[in-house]
Amino acid sequence: MKTIDLNADMGESFGDWRMGNDEALLDIVTSANIACGFHAGDPDVMARTMAQAVKKGVGLGAHPGFADLQGFGRRRISLPEASLQNLVQYQLGAAQAMAKAAGGNLRHFKLHGALANMASEDAEMARACYGAALEIDPDLVLVVIAATAQQQAAEALGCRWAGEVFADRGYNDDATLRDRSLKGAVISDPDEAAGRVVAMVESGMILSHSGQKIPARIDTVCLHGDGKTALATARSVRAALQAAGIELRRF
Repeated sequence: MKTIDLNADMGESFGDWRMGNDEALLDIVTSANIACGFHAGDPDVMARTMAQAVKKGVGLGAHPGFADLQGFGRRRISLPEASLQNLVQYQLGAAQAMAKAAGGNLRHFKLHGALANMASEDAEMARACYGAALEIDPDLVLVVIAATAQQQAAEALGCRWAGEVFADRGYNDDATLRDRSLKGAVISDPDEAAGRVVAMVESGMILSHSGQKIPARIDTVCLHGDGKTALATARSVRAALQAAGIELRRF
């Protein structure tokens, strides 16, 4: 039987400002990528999200991004390699501490937003980020955008990694994500997203916006927590995978 992990980015609220419905998503996903305070989140939000995930048996992951609260980590920032590595290690350390305090264990690591997109295009940048994380914990599972420079970097490092596809995002022909300003970059229809996910998981192929089929190792599917149809999409994807006989299991 085919198996797949479902992950979601969460813990992205900040103070009294709320983003997404983490508690409901935690009943759907098997892994949680929790914001570390730079692009979103704060200590209280991290603590609450970690505790909820542990209670529901959902795997804990760090989700570091650029220091860009106003831009939600989606603005590209150029940093020296040393600063990039420090940024990663600082956020990973916070996530490890909060996971331990919540009675859990941090098991995976996934880059966020513009940091992730840049690393999907640049293997050296990806390797700098991943190498910094692995210095802290060599047993981390790196969640990489499948068939991109992120995967190349993880393979070169010889570490544990999981190939990721996105339920609600459109793809370029090189398996990178389409810029959010372009047509087809965001898929808001829950049924369309569910159908695409089942097709990708069953075929082992990423479906690009132009119709290209890109071979990929698919271990996990990302369900974003933000957006008006995010929760409906998450539920639709989970139901469609189960209806197709695909077992949901943490990677």
